[in-house]
Amino acid sequence: MTTIEHLQPAPATALQNPGPFLTVPNAVTLVRTLAAVVLGMIALVRQDATLLVAAYSCYWLGDMLDGWSARRLGQETRAGAVFDIICDRACTAIACAALVVIVPDALVAAVAFLLSFMVLDTMLSLAFLCWPVLSPNYFHRVDRRVWLLNWSPAAKALNTAGVVGALALGQYAVALAVTLVVGGIKVWSLVRVARLLDAPARLS
Repeated sequence: MTTIEHLQPAPATALQNPGPFLTVPNAVTLVRTLAAVVLGMIALVRQDATLLVAAYSCYWLGDMLDGWSARRLGQETRAGAVFDIICDRACTAIACAALVVIVPDALVAAVAFLLSFMVLDTMLSLAFLCWPVLSPNYFHRVDRRVWLLNWSPAAKALNTAGVVGALALGQYAVALAVTLVVGGIKVWSLVRVARLLDAPARLS
């Protein structure tokens, strides 16, 4: 297992070529984000659950497609990873707002999820920029445990689909419990990443 003791934070030279940006997967990211945001906003205004499902579908299916195309075409880039992370937040914020308007009983769980995803998960997802890896999907090169808990297929499913699925089924207490568990994992992961970042300073 590769850990921070072997893989030091990225020097400036490792960050000089984050692109190219004009790639097929980034185009997919842009299209799925625009589609999800527009559908989510219309769903919010009309309080239309069907449109909200369509918005989430565009978001999730598009997110899978841009990742697949990046790997398939050999177009994975650090710039693309950051673009994907930011676009995920745009989709999630709009869709979550629409969900609360359509299902007011989901407010507490939705707000808890939104705070966890927009703050904790964003900080954690962008941490890969401190090391010479392409994206969070390769964070196992830095710390396998953090990767397993946050970016393995099972962790990704729990992070969003698990919470949204529970909300969709009206299981608000379950959704809140899952959100709190995921939030706790992310706090632990952030502390671990912070310690990894401090390790070179302690050794110097």
